[in-house]
Amino acid sequence: MRWRTWTLRWRTWALRWRTWAPLAALTAVVLAGGVLRLAGAGPVADGVWAAATVTALLPALRWMGQSLRRRRIGVDVIAVLALVGALLAGEYLAGAVVALMLASGHTLETYAQRRAGRDLQALVAHAPRTARRRAADGTVATVDVGEVVAGDRLVVGPGDVVPVDGVVEEPATLDESVVTGESRPVERAAGERVASGVVNAGAAVGLRAVETAQGSTYAGIVRLAAEAGAGKAPTVRLADRYAAAFVPFTLGLAGAGWIVSGEFVRAVAVLVVATPCPLLLATPVAIVAGLSRAARRGVLVRDGGALEQLGHARTLLVDRTGTLTTGRPETADVVTGDGADPAELLRLAASVEQLSPHVLAGAVVRAAGDRGLRLTAPAEVTEDPGRGVRGRVDGRTVRVGQPDGPLPDWAVQVRDRAEADGLSAVWVGVDGVPAGAILLRDPVRPDAAGTVRRLRQAGFTRLVMLTGDRREVAERVAAQVGVDDIVARCPPQEKTARVRDESARAVTVMVGDGVNDAPALAAADVGVAVGGTGTSAAAGVADAVLTGDRLDRLADAVDIAHRSRRIAVQSASVGMGLAVVAMAVAAFGLLPPVAGAFTQEGIDVAVILNALRALHPGRRRPATSSPGTP
Repeated sequence: MRWRTWTLRWRTWALRWRTWAPLAALTAVVLAGGVLRLAGAGPVADGVWAAATVTALLPALRWMGQSLRRRRIGVDVIAVLALVGALLAGEYLAGAVVALMLASGHTLETYAQRRAGRDLQALVAHAPRTARRRAADGTVATVDVGEVVAGDRLVVGPGDVVPVDGVVEEPATLDESVVTGESRPVERAAGERVASGVVNAGAAVGLRAVETAQGSTYAGIVRLAAEAGAGKAPTVRLADRYAAAFVPFTLGLAGAGWIVSGEFVRAVAVLVVATPCPLLLATPVAIVAGLSRAARRGVLVRDGGALEQLGHARTLLVDRTGTLTTGRPETADVVTGDGADPAELLRLAASVEQLSPHVLAGAVVRAAGDRGLRLTAPAEVTEDPGRGVRGRVDGRTVRVGQPDGPLPDWAVQVRDRAEADGLSAVWVGVDGVPAGAILLRDPVRPDAAGTVRRLRQAGFTRLVMLTGDRREVAERVAAQVGVDDIVARCPPQEKTARVRDESARAVTVMVGDGVNDAPALAAADVGVAVGGTGTSAAAGVADAVLTGDRLDRLADAVDIAHRSRRIAVQSASVGMGLAVVAMAVAAFGLLPPVAGAFTQEGIDVAVILNALRALHPGRRRPATSSPGTP
């Protein structure tokens, strides 16, 4: 263990050295030249500065070659011309300062990118890699997490990371802060589903796996974190286009200053001031910083493009279950037909539902656990998203979910009662015959109305609630939380159609948490999966994942998107404006190359430091969330 710690420290030190060493070396060379000049060794000082210029010219030529091979003309051309011009004009100090400028810009950008990505990298480092699997004879062996399959019985020791999504077999105390952002330990009862990535904060507990490692919640979060970057951001692409226009403008201004005055040094001064371009430095830094802040707030955004789309979003479609409601349905009643035993019906249904990721499945399993029912491992389990689960339990075929065919008279009465009371009915069929229903209640969150107000403050002007309830029940919930519109009795196909319809009118965000939400998430401008309860299918197509089930975190991400883009544009605009002014002054011969080099160095450092402000929150909006919300 000590060897691993020292290895990690060595790698960290080596990475920092590679980042800062070129800048430190060039700074030392420039200062050494200054000391030599003050000591009266002018020619030697010029030689030292010329060497520094040539040293920077070599990588600049390589960068320019890479850009040209991609058929892009970037600011690397200006850097090369500035360095060559400084050497030809005998402005060796100016050339050395340009070299220092390139090194400092590259170093600051590298540092900013690594600093901004630190939170995402921490998620990857936390990913579980092993699991303790319990064999049939009771022995426990440590295996690679990739070997775990659904149905395996695992042991999660104190302080261990839960390796895969599963159902706890006894009460557990968990630290879910990495996944949900909730800082306090959470108590989970036997039969409750828990997500991979959370930490066991209590005694050892048994866990029955319901997913493989790759299909689990935390793996989806890690995949999204690995894809996060600024490359797809429209602001970054706009920066590339501006850079393409900036290069000919710079060359034209430098050429004009030279031709009109006949002084080559003016062209060199213009090129020096234009190197490098603040637009290209500031924009990616601000966007990646925004991604990092969003990750800290519990929202993992796939890339810079999705972050910017969040900033433009005006319409939000949200599935009622688990977002505006608690997402932890409670069993209101178990109803059977033909005098069957309600406890046996619940046991059969819970046995099949053990392997289902659906939030209602978890409620059924919890209800069985609360009643002390002994569940049986199901066989031949299949799931039809949006319809239900089928499997064999104790030799009987059990189907749980939506009704499979016409309802008998007693079931029609149960359905009418459930709709009148705003309950969800989970129908249970045994051997092809309707046997009963489990009625579930999913209470509205106490802070739902405050969350809706917070979303409106973030910029959403239209909020639509999607629900499978009938319209009368949905209207009661809508009036309670304050949404603008509802879509009642909404099957998965209608969700997708509604998302496309709303997206045609405004930038639209869809929030969903299940397999049946995946098509709608893919159709939205920004699809957001609820990672705390969602499935890998939903997370796989989503542009962002809420690592918990708090919808107000989405409002935080929208605010972060606004701030990141504003800072990116501000940094780039101010930096470019100052550079253009300095270039004009240099073209008139009022700013010599050395002074211009130091001026541009100050501009570049200032815009990068300003872009790093996106790592930190600005002035906060007035709080509207419930008491106790962090």
